[in-house]
Amino acid sequence: MAATHNQEPTQLFWFRRDLRLNDNHGLFSALNNGKVIACFVWDRDLLNTLQLDNPRVNFIHQSICEIKQQLQLIGSDLIVLYGNTQEQLLKLLTTYKIKTLHWNEDYEPWAIIRDQQIQKDFMDYEIHCKMYKDQTIFAKREILTQQSKPYSVYSAYKNTWLKKLAHEGCQSYLSENLLTNFHQLQPQKDDFTPLQHGFEQLPALTGGATQAQQRLLNFTSKLATYNLNRDYPFQDLTSYIGVDLRFGTLSIRQSVQLATSQNNDGSLTWLSELIWRDFFSQVLFNFPYVVTQAFRIEYNNLAYTNNPVWFTAWCNGQTGFPIVDAGMRQLNQTGFMHNRVRMICASFLCKDLLIDWRWGEDYFAKKLLDYDLASNNGNWQWCASTGCDAQPYFRIFNPYLQSKKFDPEGEYIRKFIPELSHLDNKAIHCPSNVDLFSATNYPTPIVNHPTQVKLAKIMFATIKKD
Repeated sequence: MAATHNQEPTQLFWFRRDLRLNDNHGLFSALNNGKVIACFVWDRDLLNTLQLDNPRVNFIHQSICEIKQQLQLIGSDLIVLYGNTQEQLLKLLTTYKIKTLHWNEDYEPWAIIRDQQIQKDFMDYEIHCKMYKDQTIFAKREILTQQSKPYSVYSAYKNTWLKKLAHEGCQSYLSENLLTNFHQLQPQKDDFTPLQHGFEQLPALTGGATQAQQRLLNFTSKLATYNLNRDYPFQDLTSYIGVDLRFGTLSIRQSVQLATSQNNDGSLTWLSELIWRDFFSQVLFNFPYVVTQAFRIEYNNLAYTNNPVWFTAWCNGQTGFPIVDAGMRQLNQTGFMHNRVRMICASFLCKDLLIDWRWGEDYFAKKLLDYDLASNNGNWQWCASTGCDAQPYFRIFNPYLQSKKFDPEGEYIRKFIPELSHLDNKAIHCPSNVDLFSATNYPTPIVNHPTQVKLAKIMFATIKKD
């Protein structure tokens, strides 16, 4: 890891959930304060908790490879390490005699604990740690009620968020203009590649900031009608940038700037979705117990039946409810699921199958390419009616009506359930009512929807009486 000339680097930048060189807050600050070496650490303990078919590992790898290539073009490199994060960082800082470490904040509880411990321990080595807000527009306790408490109602949070944005603006950090401040390095050999550790290459979106920009560009032309088309899974009109915001291959500031620049119904609807990200992030930060418990703690005592056979059928897309099964098969095959269908599948698990939302949240965490703890937890608790500002418990999606409304000609269902492709546009939503059903390999419905709705309402109403 030797440097190529006598001028020592003075700053170390640690890439995490910010895998891009442009509009990167922490990187901008580091490059403004001296010569910079950049690193990425594959945390061994975290990797050991992942399944080998986790779709995110290769996305991250592709993204850091792009950063390496870009830095090598200017005579520097990204140092990619593997092992215990704190040990690897300290080794690098000591090797280059660096006394300042920069990183962008992460608001997940485990990350906060890790970062605080690193900051505390590094003080003994006279290493100064600097942290920056980068993955959200507003974070932690920046947006509070008049009683100085965090918001638990989205609409009120959104109104305050918009006022604060109008007052403060949305500043970019043009780190891409300071790349000459990277320290000169010989090409560095990576300590880790997914393939050598058995992680599978899955048919998911390609990583890297270049592809992120292309996805945003492709979405820009669809943005004006986003409010009209976003709920129809067969139209393929979503942005697909959820994973880019999750891993920082795209700046949240650039996304918000795009949404506010168009000022039409579509862009304002999309802006609301971006605000939901901030909302769930601040919920997770201020109420970290939601990781394992219901936000509304009385709902920790819901009497879910948790039938494991039904759960397996749901996971495998074999429930006999076509729109649910199409969504689960899309997830299993691609690492992605359309947002409307995510809500349908989540509601079905909690309120038709009466299975604990945490089972579904955990399954999505394993399978989703764009998995983000705050958003995944927040959306699951919204659908399960256990979260803050959640869907009322008595409002339960009818999967048949949802299917007919949002996939009227069955195009989405046919794509992921080819055994039903021969059915007409009416029968495909409820194939058990069709005479030809027995000729397919598709299962009969594992539950009766009206019956399960009654049981779900009783389950919730019992809690409310206590």
